[in-house]
Amino acid sequence: MTVDDVVGSLSDGMTVGIGGWGSRRKPMALVRAICRSPLRDLTVVSYGGPDVGLLCAAGKVRRLVTAFVTLDTIPLEPHFRAARQDGAIELTEYDEGMFMFGLYAAAHGLPFLPTRAGLGSDVMRVNPSLRTVRSPYGDDELVAVPALTMDVALVHMNRADARGNAQYLGPDPYMDDLFAKAAGTAYVSCERLVDTSDLLKEGPLQSLLISRAHVAGVVETPNGAHFTACEPDHGRDEAFQRLYAKAAADPAEWAAFEKRFLSGDEAAYQDAVRAFREESSR
Repeated sequence: MTVDDVVGSLSDGMTVGIGGWGSRRKPMALVRAICRSPLRDLTVVSYGGPDVGLLCAAGKVRRLVTAFVTLDTIPLEPHFRAARQDGAIELTEYDEGMFMFGLYAAAHGLPFLPTRAGLGSDVMRVNPSLRTVRSPYGDDELVAVPALTMDVALVHMNRADARGNAQYLGPDPYMDDLFAKAAGTAYVSCERLVDTSDLLKEGPLQSLLISRAHVAGVVETPNGAHFTACEPDHGRDEAFQRLYAKAAADPAEWAAFEKRFLSGDEAAYQDAVRAFREESSR
């Protein structure tokens, strides 16, 4: 598949889950393709980073379900902050643990899962739709986290084969397997497409995080997580991330950033990134 094939299968109003964590191993090539598309009114489910920021900047998001939106080394994603301050998007906020239980519930076909996460916190105040339940085995009151079901999930992995078996080689699986299981359809982008027989050459069996049983299509996108980290293939491009955040703070600078980096297809983006790196190294 191509990135345009994946995005062409989506439609307005869908609930789209995006894997990765903050500014780490995000399927940014697919996100950029959504930004170029006419899609609108999306509900985005994400441990958010620049994926959320770019989609907000492009006017694609109607509602966001998240535990945070950060660039990691830059605490708050600037486009997300602007969208919230302007009231441009709806927000459903969980803490990290509650969000995980929502993914688990959806992955297992359950309407909700109980957890102590969030009890006594302001999450219950800012998210008044949350309910509590009492344990049938005692008097414990627990938060009933609703299943985070999604129409489609987009995740980025280090390696994958054409059938959809996908492997992470970095320090953390994040929740990408849960996103794939929780969605009606899942697509994998990867740094490199390999033969099935080669999947275990770079990592153990446990690194095969995602099964082909949960994947509808695979697209090879070298450097497709840029500018987020995708160890060991590449780290976060901190210089580019700083440029992104600086541009986001000023409409004129953002217009110039868009023209330079986001006005063409993915190949044009990667060419512009290479040119930026060459300029920065002089």
